[in-house]
Amino acid sequence: MNSITDTYQICNRCIMDSSDPEISFDDSGNCNHCNSALELAEKTWFPDQRGEKELDSIIVRIKSEGRNNEFDCITGLSGGVDSSYLAWLAVQKGLRPLVVHVDCGWNSELAVRNVENIVKKLNIELHTFVVNWEEMKDLQRSFFMASVPDQDIPQDHAIFAALYNFANDNNVSWVLNGYNFATESIMPQSWGHQAMDYHHLISIQKRFGELKLKDYPHVDFFRRYVWYTLIKKMKIVNPLNYISYRKEEAIETLKRELDWQYYGGKHYESRFTKFFQGYYLPYKFNFDKRRAHLSSLIMSGQMSRDEALEKMKENLWVEDDMNNDLEYVAKKLGWSAEEFRSIIELPPVGHKEYPNNESLFIYGKRLKQALGNILKS
Repeated sequence: MNSITDTYQICNRCIMDSSDPEISFDDSGNCNHCNSALELAEKTWFPDQRGEKELDSIIVRIKSEGRNNEFDCITGLSGGVDSSYLAWLAVQKGLRPLVVHVDCGWNSELAVRNVENIVKKLNIELHTFVVNWEEMKDLQRSFFMASVPDQDIPQDHAIFAALYNFANDNNVSWVLNGYNFATESIMPQSWGHQAMDYHHLISIQKRFGELKLKDYPHVDFFRRYVWYTLIKKMKIVNPLNYISYRKEEAIETLKRELDWQYYGGKHYESRFTKFFQGYYLPYKFNFDKRRAHLSSLIMSGQMSRDEALEKMKENLWVEDDMNNDLEYVAKKLGWSAEEFRSIIELPPVGHKEYPNNESLFIYGKRLKQALGNILKS
């Protein structure tokens, strides 16, 4: 790999560029992100008959192991494309999912309607977990004052932790995850941090927060990788990696079958995420997540590089709309718009500047790979 330089460079294969400070390019001008995605595809992405066969095998195991339970699996439902399509797919496959929606306080009205329509149309049981708002608000204020890139960590951690904890409490051992290679194969590490790193999260809260987190759902490293995975035998599977999952086709299916409505951007079912991805990241860090999202579509053959470059010419935000969103987020977090803008203007800080368990998660990833045959045991 060539070393990183101060001159601008964009990948010849995808559209990732040197706005990622850790990007590198090979002699052909292709970046480390799409090269890694190609390697990942061989191990995790099977949009063909191999995938259908493997998914059918997993479905048989889920039904068999959960035959005496009220629910045979659990899945989260945000109202977004991936989670909505996953819920639809699970029912189509004859599964009996326990569907959980985690309300972190930022749902758009459209996302709420999508969830209601899906539950009604699929005739499935929904459990809504409402995160303690005062704790969530204080934690999100802490992350903004920490001046780090990934402001979605407080929400993401709560969502996954609540899902895993709820699965454990209800003796459901199979967790269906909406992550998929087709739309999420590329995301620079410099743009975020491992959301399940509770040590990192609580370190920021202790430094900047005013409240002690008592009700906030969390999962530490031991519980996630040792208690749930090794002892409780919880199995997390990504069904969308075993089908030909195409974003536009999924949207059309959801519209036709479930009266679902699109909300305008990846993860924009959360009004907070819309502001964070659409304004905070590009303004403060020059990180435009559209590059990663569109590059992922390129790698899965859903979009050409030229089409992606044309997409990048579209305005990231409409100024009046984004000002309204900024004022909305500021007010909800207990700041004036002026106070919030002054916090956004603080110097950027990397996640590694705060205590974290990154080395443990690297070990956990290796452990997961070593136990890769757990689904076949």
